Parts: sequence; C-alpha cells; structure tokens
Amino acid sequence: MDMKRSYYEDVQLFTSGVVVFWFVALLLFLGLLPFLFKNYYVYVANYMAINVIVALGLNLLVGYTGQISLGHAGFFAIGAYGTVILMTLLRCPFLLALLAAALIAALFGFFLGLPALRLEGPYLAIATLGFGLTITQVIGRSEFFGGRQGLHTPELWVGPWHLTTDRDFYYLLIPITVMLTVAARNLIKTRVGRAFIAIREADIAAATMGVNLVFYKTLAFAVSAFYAGVGGGLYAFVLRFIEPEIFTLLMSIMFLAMVIVGGIGSIMGSIVGACLLSWMDLQLRNILSIPYLGDWLETLSQSYFSITGVSNIQYIVFGLILILIMLFEPLGILGIWLRTKRYWKTWPF
Repeated sequence: MDMKRSYYEDVQLFTSGVVVFWFVALLLFLGLLPFLFKNYYVYVANYMAINVIVALGLNLLVGYTGQISLGHAGFFAIGAYGTVILMTLLRCPFLLALLAAALIAALFGFFLGLPALRLEGPYLAIATLGFGLTITQVIGRSEFFGGRQGLHTPELWVGPWHLTTDRDFYYLLIPITVMLTVAARNLIKTRVGRAFIAIREADIAAATMGVNLVFYKTLAFAVSAFYAGVGGGLYAFVLRFIEPEIFTLLMSIMFLAMVIVGGIGSIMGSIVGACLLSWMDLQLRNILSIPYLGDWLETLSQSYFSITGVSNIQYIVFGLILILIMLFEPLGILGIWLRTKRYWKTWPF
C-alpha cells in the first residue's frame, strides 16, 4: 500500500525515479519542440501554454475552493492591457510590467472575492459575470485603453534579447508556465491549499475548525486572478494586438470548460483540459476548410441559419462536450484516467 508517513513525503515534487525520468523527458521534448515542428505548431504550443496558466488559476478557485467564476476574461483583459500600458507609458521592462499587471488583476480579484463571502452558486456566478462584462465595457469606452480601436503591443525585449518570433517567445513562455504549474501544485500541499479544500467541502465546518473564511476566500480569488493576469499579459504578445471584443463572455466560458473537461480539483486535469480545448478551438476556427464537412456545414447554415454562425461553431462543440461530461463523467478526463488505471491495475480480475 502506498502510504505517506510524513508531511515531507506529501510535498516532495518527485516521488520516484520514474517521475524524475518522465519529467526530464518532458522538459527535453519542450526544449526541442520548436526545432521538431513547423512555426504554426509553435504558435499552437504558445496558445496552449497561456490557457494552461489560466486554467490552473481557475481550478484553484473552482476545483479546490469551490467558488464559481464567469468573469475570468475580465482578469485576463486586465493583465493584457495592464502589461501593454505599463510598457508603453511607463517604459517598464516586460517581466516587471507582467508582474505588476498580474498583481493589479489580483487586487481586482480580492475585491471580487468579497461578494463570495455572502454569495454562492448561481448568485456568485452572476456577480462574477457582471464583473467580466463591466471590465470590457469600461475598456472599450475609454480612450486611455485605446477604445474600440485597441492597442498594439510594443517591441518585446527581455534583457538584451529581442523576441521577434513565436519561437523566441516560446522559450520565455514555457519556463513561466512550468514555474506557475509547480507553484500551483505546491500551494495545494500547504496550509493554504488545505484551507481551500476545507472550504470547498464544508465552509461552515471549516470555520468551526478555525479557517478564516474571509481571508481564504478572497485569497483564492486573488491567486486565481493573478494567474489569469499573467496569462493575459502573455497573450497580448502572442497576438501583438488587443481589443475589447477579444475578452468576451465566451472566453470566460471556455476557461471554465477547460477546468471541467480536464477534471475539477486536479493540476494535471487543468493542463490536459487546457491543451485539448485550445487545440480544438484553433482547429474548429477553420472548420470550413475541412473537406466535405466544411461544405456540408456551409450548405446547412445557408439553408437554416446564417453563414456567420459557422465561425462560432467551436462554442457549440464546447457546449456539447460540457453537457456530455457532466452527464457521463463528472470528473472529466481525470475520471477517465483514474478508471483506466484502476482497470489495468486489477486486470484480468
């Protein structure tokens, strides 16, 4: 039986030599990826990594603390606009601007966490939804943020290195993603993480045991918003241009879908769900170029709907996936993995 006999066994990053081997293999693969695949796939990897960061932060809030949020596109926008404006107006270095913008997003997350002290379930979801919609409206109506015209990102320098291509940016983005993943994993193993889980299971019982609900609920929102802010700041330099119409309600729903599909309350589930839905999102945007299927969808839309609806078909697919996951596998991909592993451990019995 695999039993942990001390706290240090629970917090250690590598539990066996096998884990060390696969971790090194993963890092080696990530390091060689830009040389093994075309530039488009490097862009896809960058897009996946950014969504992994946001999904990790959202899972800390939804999966581990049990607080719902439909406003993470707002934190994402704060990180993106904050990073660009700090670099443009104050001439801040990129990493400093990224950190400052993420901390600003965390501050907004802290204030948004205050309603979570009195709201839960659909009421909290509506409150966070209102926040996300408000942020995009404020940004779109303010000339300071570029209004509806948006903002172009400045030239990206990290120390003496000028990052001009997706490959250059990849080697900055991946280390940040790995560090934030390890940080999220370690946070769950600490006193803070155990407080999050206690609140998720029963907040009244947690308060009875001495868990400060005010502190930990607002902290969960702040940490989750920090992750979204980092993702937003990085996303701005993947696109090289940002505008309010990017940060929509559908973006918040997609972030939540990544967490649910991957597995609520699982670091690995966040990574897998973000990678899977990111890849599907990019592929479904060009669905009309798929032979036969694209022609059939175009004919169907012209006959019964509008052709403009085809461009948003990825959201229809994501909605169907969410419904199927909630009906047949509430634990998402994590649940499928656990059942598969249990099956092979007990095979052939």
